[in-house]
This record gives sequence, structure tokens and C-alpha cells, in this order.
Amino acid sequence: MQAPAQSQLNNFVIKLANVNGTGSATANSLLMKAMFRMGVPTTGKNFFPSNIQGLPTWFEIRVNKDGHLARSGEVDIMVAMNAETYHQDLAEVSPGGTLIYDSTWPRHKTLHRDDITILGIPLAKICNENFENVRTRILMKNVAYFGAMTALLSIDMDVVHKLVEDTFAAKPKLIPANLKAAELGFNYARENFDCPLSTCIKRMDKTEGHILIDGNTASALGCIYAGATFGAWYPITPSTSLMDAFRAFCNYYRNDPESGKNRFCVVQAEDEIGAIGMTVGAGWSGARAFTCTSGPGISLMSEFLGFAYFAEVPIVIFDVQRVGPSTGMPTRTQQSDILTCAYASHGDTRHVLLFPANPGECFKFSITAFDLAERLQTPVIVMTDLDIGMNDWMCPELVWDDNYVPDRGKVLGAAELEKIEKFNRYADQDGDGICYRSLPGIHPKGAYFTRGSGHNEAAQYTEDSDEYRQVLDRLNLKSSTAANLVPAPDILSAGESTTLGLISLGSCDNAVREALSLLSSDGIAIDYLRIRGFPFSSAISDFLDQHDIMFVVEQNRDAQLRTLLLTETSATKEKLRSILEYNGIPIDCRNIRRRVCEFVNRNEAA
Repeated sequence: MQAPAQSQLNNFVIKLANVNGTGSATANSLLMKAMFRMGVPTTGKNFFPSNIQGLPTWFEIRVNKDGHLARSGEVDIMVAMNAETYHQDLAEVSPGGTLIYDSTWPRHKTLHRDDITILGIPLAKICNENFENVRTRILMKNVAYFGAMTALLSIDMDVVHKLVEDTFAAKPKLIPANLKAAELGFNYARENFDCPLSTCIKRMDKTEGHILIDGNTASALGCIYAGATFGAWYPITPSTSLMDAFRAFCNYYRNDPESGKNRFCVVQAEDEIGAIGMTVGAGWSGARAFTCTSGPGISLMSEFLGFAYFAEVPIVIFDVQRVGPSTGMPTRTQQSDILTCAYASHGDTRHVLLFPANPGECFKFSITAFDLAERLQTPVIVMTDLDIGMNDWMCPELVWDDNYVPDRGKVLGAAELEKIEKFNRYADQDGDGICYRSLPGIHPKGAYFTRGSGHNEAAQYTEDSDEYRQVLDRLNLKSSTAANLVPAPDILSAGESTTLGLISLGSCDNAVREALSLLSSDGIAIDYLRIRGFPFSSAISDFLDQHDIMFVVEQNRDAQLRTLLLTETSATKEKLRSILEYNGIPIDCRNIRRRVCEFVNRNEAA
């Protein structure tokens, strides 16, 4: 079935609909990586269920020559491999687009639209005729549609051959079967259709110096680089792969070649409470220690978070946010823990938060987090989300500087302790709210009780109101110091005078930047500030003061970032307009553009 096609060179979206547990992830990844190796900016989004197998799963690949790699909300090519979702998948294809399906079984009545092109490929039949093992037939059917797509998109087969060899280098026996399946799909498409489609790939050079990497892997590399030697966690989607990656890197980089002994410790605790308890203990003893979790884990960790805040123990927590509350939809993304993490625990706390926008910043901010945790002697929480953590993003190659020296903060060694008359653990000598600490076993003068209950400057137990208030006031001063140490906001000027501003954070960034580009073409100028750290610096207050109306873009229902801005700055409710997404799907630019245009048009009409 043919329909007029739209010509889209290096600018389209492919969506692949599969059944979870059928081995489609490898084929989908091969397709994304093949286009990336063709030099065209590419990224992938995986939408998968929380069960092991049987339910629908989708993988969305965006190709954009200009580097706009957020979700576009469009589908130009749909590969429909799940009969249960044919109706939904068919409806998602943009007019002029293409749908590809397994025509081994007739689906003509189910799949019908006059405004798109529908191509049937008998994938199951091809694999049944060429492979004997039942499981192999299922797996190779996916690789066969990858092969067909290479022909339809004009992907070089030499790229495919090299990619398959690289992918299965550790299991070379799998290479011949995968190459055979790819070639079967390629040959069928070439023999039966006009190849390439009008939506296709042409070589570029815009991926040179870039890599495809997910945020959890990048965060784990940042932990290695920062000198972390201890990690404790309890498995929870979507953060588990961060600790898995850290352990794998430790086995490679932190294994003594002479003795064979590990120079690291990774512990799977009995629950999140045990995980953070171990992490606090390791941080107190002088190790660079961290745990990773998601929203439900943060809830369980909150009491220990308060203890570490009040006892001033440096630790790092990675919160890979997901849909809540409670179990929510654990395999869907959301920015739903902002307020929880900012004030986690009981009583008066204000935690240091970092908001990376992509895997490249996950790597950088992991290092920053450990330096800040030790410099400020406090927990630091790195706030990513499932979209960043578990999806492959295109980002510049990570830079490893051998000259990096960790910032251990105000730590007194044996020689320094020997010189002083008395060590007061919680005395502020420099007026910045940060005290000097000692590590256990260094010197008898450095011994003190680590108290999460009321303590005075000498770390002695107290219920004296003035002494307790003095500690809280100093911790508040430390928060002010932290505001000047966290990563500064990223500000993008519209290039002309405007009273409109837009504020966002984290994984919203790509969609916001694309929306700003479209708004500029609409004749609407808007300045953009991306928050990268909390407590908020004066630069954020200045931005708020300089604009009459600010749109706050975030991915949760209750406008948590807007609430935090209203709580922590002098901004008024009238100035802050929320643009919210909270359906668990990564944000795209359309709602941002629409909401801003509606406001501008409404005010112009008035």
C-alpha cells in the first residue's frame, strides 16, 4: 500500500514496537548505532514495562541533522512487531510516514490508512526457512528487520558488518548468524521495495568526537574518576545499573595486579536503610562513599540522611527518579523527588542537590558531588531520572584528566592535630559554616563522638537550647556557602531585550532548547535559565528579578521546582507559570511551544 511520502533526509523518528522479552533490544540498538556511525546525530528512548516479558515495549530513535535530540512527538517510520498494539502503532504514524510489519500472517484489514505507506516483510517466514533453532528464529527475526531497515534507510552495509562484529566480539560464535539475518532482511527489502525510502540517511560528520552512553554508566565512571571506593545499594529500578556499572569498572580499575585483591567494596544491603547506613559509616571513616536509589529508596533513607546532615558526614546519593508515588510506574521517567530530596528527613534540613541534564553532565557532576560532599561535609544528592539514567544519549567524549586532585575539604592530619591544644569538631573557625574534621585512628586528639542527637561545638551531648540553636544557625550558614559552590546556572540569552524568561532543569533541557528555537522562528524572544544546583545562587534570584513572566518547565504534576523557587527566593506566584509533563514519557518541545504561544497571543489580543 503506497501513499505520498515526505522527503526527510537525516531528520526523522523511527519507533519500533515489540513484545518485551523477545530479544528486540539488541536489534534496536544496532539500528541506532548504525545511524550514529553514519555520522548523523542520533539518540534512543526505551519505553518498557516493569514485568519480565509479555507486555508491549517500544524503542524510539530520533535522527536530527541539527542535533535536536529530545522527543519530537512525531513518528515517521513505525516498525510494528507486536500484533497486540497494531491499532495504537498504526495511529501514531505521522501522515506521509511509513509502517513496516511482519507479513508472514495477513494483516491487511487491521493495518489500513490511506495517508501512509505500509510495507509488509515476511520476517518470521524468512527466519523459519533459514534457521533451525526455535529461539534463534525469534531472535533473528529482530535482526532481520534491522537488516531491512538498513536497505530502506540507505545505511552502508560495511557499517553494519563492522557494528555486528564489534557488538558480538566477546561471543564471536554469534557473529555469523546475526550477519546472515541482517543480510536476509537487507536483500528482501532491496528486491521488493524501492530503496531507499524518501526518509533516509546520508553520511555526515556530526558525531565525530561524540559517544552514545547512558547516564547510569556515565555516573559510575564519574564515581571511579572521583576516587570512590565504597558503594552500597539495594536493587531498585531505574538505578541498579549504576551500581552494576560501578562494580564492573572497579573490577577492571581497582583490582591490585600483584596481589589480586580488590581495592574497593560494593555491598548489596538488605534494604535501602542498610545501604545508606553503610554508606554513612564509610564516609565517616574517610572513604569516598555513595549509594544509588530512586524515590521509594529516598523515603526509606530519609532518617539516615538527617543524621548525616546533622553529624556532618560526607556521602553522595544518586536519585534516578521515576514515576511515583510508591511503586508508581517504575520503568517510566519523572522529576518527582525534587521537594523530597531538598528537605529530606526530620526537622530543619536543606540538602545539596545537583541536576545534570545529560550523561556528559552525569560524569562531571559525579565528580563535583564527591568534592562538594567532602568540602561541605554533608550529603550531596545527584538528581537524574530514568530518561537520562537508562537511555543512550549522544554527548561529547568524556574527558579524563590525570591531574585531577580530589577536594577533601577541611581534614586535619596527625601533624596538624598534634599542634593544636584542643580539637572541637563542630567549631566554625573560618566563618563559612564548615568545621574541621578528623578521620578515625589518625591521632588521639582527633577523637570525638559523632552525634546525630543534640551536640555542642565540642561534639558533646547537649539539650541546651542556645547550643542547639547555634548548631542549626551554623548549618544554615553552611547552606549559604553551598549556594556559591554548586554548579552555576546555565543561562541562554535570547539575544534581544525580553520580559519573558524560562526556567527548567535536568532532562528537560533538550526539549526546552528546541522549543526556544521554534519560538524564535515564531518571533517570540525568551531568555532561558537551567538550574544545575541547589541551594540556589544569587544568579537565579537575579534572573527572576529581570523578567516579568517566567515559565517553569518540569516533569511532575505538582510543580515542585516552582514550589522550591517560591520557597527559596522572593519570586511571586504571579510571575511563575508552570508548564508540566507527568505522563512518564520523556518531555518533547510541543507543549512548551504551545503554552508560550498561547500566553503571548492572549496578551497581544488583550
